[in-house]
Amino acid sequence: MTSTQSNAAAVRAFRIVELLAQAREPLTLMEISTQMDLPKQSVHRLLKQLESAWLVNRDGPGKHYVCSSRVRQMAINLLMTTGPAAARRAILQEMADKVQASCNLAISSGDAVVYLDRVEANWSASAKLTPGTRVPFHCTASGKLLMSLLPKQQREKMLRRLPLRRWTDLTISDADALRTDLEETRKRRLGLNMGEYIPGVVAVAVPVMLNAKRASAAVAIQASAQQFTMPELMLWVPELRKVAERLAQTFDVADERVPDSL
Repeated sequence: MTSTQSNAAAVRAFRIVELLAQAREPLTLMEISTQMDLPKQSVHRLLKQLESAWLVNRDGPGKHYVCSSRVRQMAINLLMTTGPAAARRAILQEMADKVQASCNLAISSGDAVVYLDRVEANWSASAKLTPGTRVPFHCTASGKLLMSLLPKQQREKMLRRLPLRRWTDLTISDADALRTDLEETRKRRLGLNMGEYIPGVVAVAVPVMLNAKRASAAVAIQASAQQFTMPELMLWVPELRKVAERLAQTFDVADERVPDSL
């Protein structure tokens, strides 16, 4: 193979990776061949090379192709140098794709929790929660987690101040019961929402720690109770904690918005 042919093959291989990265779903050999206007045999050979380089994977046992986790990680590493917001979105999107559920990143803002970013799943809840949406502390997984990590005196002030509105039949609207829930949440460093904010929607949240004593935010998985039972959703907590570690790298240590915790 001449250098010109080698360069042409490299360009075609890059175009395949680019095509898969932009696709909304896995593509078959025929679909890739058609969209690139290349013979199936040539595309198949390039895909084999990309698979051996861990840049492309087969999607399950079928004949569909997707970008590998290695490509996603390279993209995230690049985004880390071009802007934290873009990097956070990429990390959340990767997790949402794995779980097939919604993922959000939230921070404390006064008497509410605000979504810095959110990736929606295909299922639809009774309320669409978009970046910038404010949600209550006392009945959301992220809210209860962030509230639980506040210093005790600050947490007690919030308990006395917040209106504990009953959003569903499962909402904790009694201050003493919420206090107990927050103590348990603090011990396990895990926020749970059993359908307390939106009927039929469950969630788990873990802290995004700036250091050993400061939580910069909370990252959560939210899903339909018909899709996941809480024990099933809990199986994703170890993976979610890894996501939180990666998200922590996108926060500035000097960020004044970061709340103190113990």
